[in-house]
Amino acid sequence: MTAKTSIKNGDLKSVLETHLFEGGSFERWSSAKKNIFEALNAAPQIEIPSLNQCPRDSIVELKRRCSQVNFAIYQMTQPSEDLEKTVTDLVSFTSLFGLSLQEDHRSGGQNGVVALTPSAEESKKGYIPYTPRAINWHTDGYYNPAGSPIKSFLLHCHRPAESGGVNEVIDSEIAFMRMYEADPAMVAAFFHPQAMVIPENVEKDGSVRPPSVGPVFFFDESSGRLQMRYTARTRSIEWRDDPATRNASQWMREWLVSDEPYKLRIKLNAGQGILNNNVLHNRTEFFDDPASSKHRVMLRVRFHDRIGEN
Repeated sequence: MTAKTSIKNGDLKSVLETHLFEGGSFERWSSAKKNIFEALNAAPQIEIPSLNQCPRDSIVELKRRCSQVNFAIYQMTQPSEDLEKTVTDLVSFTSLFGLSLQEDHRSGGQNGVVALTPSAEESKKGYIPYTPRAINWHTDGYYNPAGSPIKSFLLHCHRPAESGGVNEVIDSEIAFMRMYEADPAMVAAFFHPQAMVIPENVEKDGSVRPPSVGPVFFFDESSGRLQMRYTARTRSIEWRDDPATRNASQWMREWLVSDEPYKLRIKLNAGQGILNNNVLHNRTEFFDDPASSKHRVMLRVRFHDRIGEN
């Protein structure tokens, strides 16, 4: 089952039982998802001495949480103030989780790590991650071609904002679960290979990012696990023109701002990070002291493969 596979209403149940429910029922699968989230939400935080000193049991636990709820949060007990060292250590840290297919990002340098901080650089103007503005719900790389989706990323806090900059996170499988409960026809519409189109983008240097056409829900070819490609933006996006897709896009925007109990809200501290299989997330507006040179710095590295589960 690939990202290009279309699922019709008639065979949706059998496909999901094979690829997502592992031969069981939706009810059993969804009940297990809820119980696991509640247990992990109450579990102690995973602490590691540093990015280059991560105990084996911490690696195993981070992998387990990512396998079960698609994200895990860690806290360094000895966070470094050396930005260059942190960037280098992040690369070796992510390799512990089987992540090797780094995104070739224009702002990532040779190591693929992008510093998300307010910037006046010409190449970053107009892109919200480099401003203090709020960022709406999305998965990373939703504008990528369907053949090279972002399947995981690490967001690491080098320095938090003075105020604001809070992230909300939702497991993509929880989003699927809630939509399936509401109407399976909307789920089938989001599996369509032409469900969501991001039009081409012409940058200031004249380079063109071609249109991105693909599904919202798809199965990872290697693991068979559910992945998601989504943005809640309402401009520069085109939804497939059929009733089920229109209903699904409207339902998703409304659900994401609801009081969903399986939603995590967190402001990352220095040395804290989220390792995840490209889950849904957002960010509130943040503020830094204009008189200080120490502004918010988040480090991000994205991958075309999922976090290893073994």
